[in-house]
Amino acid sequence: MRKPRAAVGSGHRKQAASQEGRQKHAKNNSQAKPSACDGLARQPEEVVLQASVSSYHLFRDVAEVTAFRGSLLSWYDQEKRDLPWRRRAEDEMDLDRRAYAVWVSEVMLQQTQVATVINYYTGWMQKWPTLQDLASASLEEVNQLWAGLGYYSRGRRLQEGARKVVEELGGHMPRTAETLQQLLPGVGRYTAGAIASIAFGQVEQEQLLASGSLSGSPDVEECAPNTGQCHLCLPPSEPWDQTLGVVNFPRKASRKPPREESSATCVLEQPGALGAQILLVQRPNSGLLAGLWEFPSVTWEPSEQLQRKALLQELQRWAGPLPATHLRHLGEVVHTFSHIKLTYQVYGLALEGQTPVTTVPPGARWLTQEEFHTAAVSTAMKKVFRVYQGQQPGTCMGSKRSQVSSPCSRKKPRMGQQVLDNFFRSHISTDAHSLNSAAQ
Repeated sequence: MRKPRAAVGSGHRKQAASQEGRQKHAKNNSQAKPSACDGLARQPEEVVLQASVSSYHLFRDVAEVTAFRGSLLSWYDQEKRDLPWRRRAEDEMDLDRRAYAVWVSEVMLQQTQVATVINYYTGWMQKWPTLQDLASASLEEVNQLWAGLGYYSRGRRLQEGARKVVEELGGHMPRTAETLQQLLPGVGRYTAGAIASIAFGQVEQEQLLASGSLSGSPDVEECAPNTGQCHLCLPPSEPWDQTLGVVNFPRKASRKPPREESSATCVLEQPGALGAQILLVQRPNSGLLAGLWEFPSVTWEPSEQLQRKALLQELQRWAGPLPATHLRHLGEVVHTFSHIKLTYQVYGLALEGQTPVTTVPPGARWLTQEEFHTAAVSTAMKKVFRVYQGQQPGTCMGSKRSQVSSPCSRKKPRMGQQVLDNFFRSHISTDAHSLNSAAQ
């Protein structure tokens, strides 16, 4: 590996001249109050490097990197959790089926907790154990199984990718990270690298960086010694958070707060031969929650009278003439998606004493309550239905994703994080002396 910038140049002559200049400057200005610019001018180059680089990933040579990798992999082999996708990757001999199993797990685990994914993954692989099975499924079936997992475009892209593999690639998964990223929809650099390494044994750094399409993103082993300022480390203005440990890396990009929107939605219920039925309509095939089913909804209106009129017109578009006097406001539901905070004003309308509606236009359907819970509906709609059923108070405040803990309320790291922190602390020195030595 190349030496850090602090050690490159005219060597001892430059360092001696710099030191002499600093001493002279300090003597002439010992009684003066230093300015910010003076402080930067006097600051040794090694101190700048120390402020911008963490010793957690400042390596002195290739041998140290190799040894660290070996220690990390050995620790993983001993401490890893028993998870269904790991068992499939280890036991499956067919490379295409193995790659498919890894692909599904990697996509499901994007921004989703492992505990949440396990049951979804198990159900998915039981229903569609091969690429061919998934390729023959309908989008409705995919949405139905994915319901509640969030980020619904992931499931749609998985199916699109499976169809492409079956119809255009002869049923064989691409074998390298480069071709996986190029040919499969929704597969980025990280997912492509995971599939290639776990399923096909591609884990060497040179292979991943050989592709122009995979280069350009900073790597933990290519820190400030080569760039002068690491894009992965915390900047000097952000202190190290002891409760996060190594999870301080990589630094999270700042995100815009989700935009706020409001709408009105209505649960329309009528009696049926098998019990009460509720009306659902299907969302467009593109955009937010594409292809999923929901209660009839309209954009929020500034007045209660306009809101009721717009919502009643929407209901009549799907179910015909309806009694406006039975429309009741029940409360509100706040649900935060990845980029939208959506407030639903929840209404209810129960049709009693009149002939049930038996025919509806395309894009609408009547479902029993049992069918509703297994249909391709979002978590937000399930919250709306709970308000209608009266199983909780009229106001339901969003999802876990909208709850953010402040720094003062952070708890002690969980056991798994403590184990991970201890591993890194035992292999990499964090004191300033070691950091300066490495920089020289």
